[in-house]
Amino acid sequence: MRHSSALPDNIPVQFRGWHWVKTLWPYLMEYRGRVLAALLCLVAAKLASVGMPFLLKYQVDHLSAAGLAGAVAADWWLWFPLGLLLAYGSVRFLSVFLGEVRDLLFGRVTERAMRRMALQVFEHLHRLSLEFHLNRQTGALQRDIERGTNGIGFLLRFMIFNIIPTFLELFLVIGLLLANYPPVFAIITTVAVVAYIAYSVVVTEWRTRYVREANRLDSTTHARALDSLLNYETVKYFTAEQREAGAYDESLAQWESARRMNRFSLFSLNSGQALIISLAMAAMLLFAAYYVLSGDMTLGDFTLVNAFMFQLFLPLNFLGFIYREIKASMANIERMFELLDEQPAVPDDGNNTLNIQQAEVEFREVGFAYANGRTVLNNLNLTLPAGQTLAVVGSSGAGKSTLTKLLFRFYDPQQGGIYIDGQDIRSIPQQQLRAALGIVPQDTVLFNDTLRNNLLYARPDATEDELQQVVRMAHLETLVQQNPAGLETVVGERGLKLSGGEKQRIAIARMLLKRPAIMVFDEATSSLDSTTERGIMAAIREVSAGRTALIIAHRLSTIVDADCIAVMEQGQVTERGTHAELLAAHGRYAQLWQAQQSERQVPVTGEPKDA
Repeated sequence: MRHSSALPDNIPVQFRGWHWVKTLWPYLMEYRGRVLAALLCLVAAKLASVGMPFLLKYQVDHLSAAGLAGAVAADWWLWFPLGLLLAYGSVRFLSVFLGEVRDLLFGRVTERAMRRMALQVFEHLHRLSLEFHLNRQTGALQRDIERGTNGIGFLLRFMIFNIIPTFLELFLVIGLLLANYPPVFAIITTVAVVAYIAYSVVVTEWRTRYVREANRLDSTTHARALDSLLNYETVKYFTAEQREAGAYDESLAQWESARRMNRFSLFSLNSGQALIISLAMAAMLLFAAYYVLSGDMTLGDFTLVNAFMFQLFLPLNFLGFIYREIKASMANIERMFELLDEQPAVPDDGNNTLNIQQAEVEFREVGFAYANGRTVLNNLNLTLPAGQTLAVVGSSGAGKSTLTKLLFRFYDPQQGGIYIDGQDIRSIPQQQLRAALGIVPQDTVLFNDTLRNNLLYARPDATEDELQQVVRMAHLETLVQQNPAGLETVVGERGLKLSGGEKQRIAIARMLLKRPAIMVFDEATSSLDSTTERGIMAAIREVSAGRTALIIAHRLSTIVDADCIAVMEQGQVTERGTHAELLAAHGRYAQLWQAQQSERQVPVTGEPKDA
């Protein structure tokens, strides 16, 4: 069962400061019992940690006193330090054990938050419009999501259970030093902490820009490599291996330069932090030694102050690391939240139920231009009658395939509207609309999965008989039979193990399995040989008989039996009629027909190979 996302979609791009606490709070509250138990373990572990130096002090003082008194032989004097040693070991174990229990309890909260966040971004990316994905690199998007999700896990773990505990321990230690020893120890500790934090904040802010630049170049380099590998065949066709390697190395060189600056900034930060800690520790040891020599402190006190220094400055040093990583994580999360801030160019705000009675489609005075300003459709009027097959033909760039994109609402027209049985498709939820439409696209891309699962993608609950039926109708029996695994054959990344014709037949079978109310064939047989094309067109005619079908075609011979043929030129319908009527009109359709017939009559040395 999928959980609904608890995060809002309109998260501001400037993801700064404590905003993440407010954003991720619902995840913490979902497991409030675990969070509370983890916090109790945290407090107990810190109290045990602060108590260990006192046990060590009593041990040293006792042994020192025993040596001075010469009473080492007394039984109780032997058992007392043994008890202190056992108590010290027990408290140390308890401190570590409670910390592990805390991490175990809180682990489920962290992993669930990462899962929900990744799911929310994934769902949001699918809600975005086609234009967004056409302008983005998939590899870079994947990298942004991966880094952002890991950043959230880091923030949840360390912000709550490392930064807050470290400050809690700081206050406890400073308070104990102030209560039990001269003020100079608390003053040195306070000054060191303030200087350490101030230096860390200033330098980390400076180096954050290098972290962002390194992340940006990392995404670019990853996307470059992925794009090249996905186009492996094209690289081989043009013997472009060295060119691709050179371009990849250029991206790597830029990434390397950014990483070097990142490393240098980290060196500056770590060195400054180590200097502050070392000076503070030296000053505290100097004063502690002075007070021991003057008789105001014992050797146990000296040991306690020394233990407190290590216990205090080690988490403080870790705090510097945490702060650096939090800034880096917030830079990663910022990019992911920018993705969440993206809004679909085509809003899905329709709330009317699609009620298909006859499945008539009407393009009414439609005007459309792409983002680059190129006008594709100009006041177009076109009706696809219910239960009939309408074929649309025309020159390349006439706007034929744009009709499909508008019908599926990948884009919305800037003028006019598209109606199904009189209903404006903008008033219908996109999921309902697309469920009523089926398409065989011009370029079929398959999942890296089995033939069976690629076919069942159209209708996962289809029966085996229905699956076998569409395999026969799309002429896929040969492909299935020639592979030992049959329908369990894996088709490879984007279906690269198959020919163009085989992929198109799978697309046809998938559309047939969906059984939509309105069928769209966008150059559905463009990759098929003549024999297979005739067989599939016969199957298309069979399944589309009495149903609403739109065929975008280049080969006019495939649509001569269409109920109606519309000719498009410069974004408008210039001719309309049956094949015979359009030939008799001696217009643009007749010219295209004669040109294609002339091409077919040119002598050839052999038949084209089956695709």
